[in-house]
Amino acid sequence: MTETPGGRDAEAVSKFVESFAAQLVEAGMQRMPARVFAALLSSDDGTMTSVELGEQLRISPAAVSGAVRYLAQTHMVSREREPGSRRERYRVHGDQWYEALTNREALIKRWEGALREGVASLGENTPAGRRMAETLAFFEFIEGEVAAMMERWRAHREREFGA
Repeated sequence: MTETPGGRDAEAVSKFVESFAAQLVEAGMQRMPARVFAALLSSDDGTMTSVELGEQLRISPAAVSGAVRYLAQTHMVSREREPGSRRERYRVHGDQWYEALTNREALIKRWEGALREGVASLGENTPAGRRMAETLAFFEFIEGEVAAMMERWRAHREREFGA
């Protein structure tokens, strides 16, 4: 058995990373970002360098860079400079799911604006206008539900983790 720096079975960690990454891919995430995210999530302090990620996942620096760029754009990880170094560390935060979901709200708002224009352009009494109005109503409903759910999550997280 090969151990990780934290004393864990490296093979078991690798199996988890690949298994969880496969689940993320099945849900629509690209393969390399899913693997990098799962590796970061499974690290004890939630941070790794490009070299560490490359070694653990057996991928090139370019693959790490592309994956991290995608994950940073989706607010799943952040980049940090090591003090006194040009090296970057990549960090997954405990609230990454909250952040990712919350940042989708801006996208939903833009879709709502476009759908409102569509309803106005097509006419609310046309079949296409009604379909677009129903889609708009769905996004407005989801937006309200997500906001309420995130409030409940914050209270639950405080009770469970004191965070």
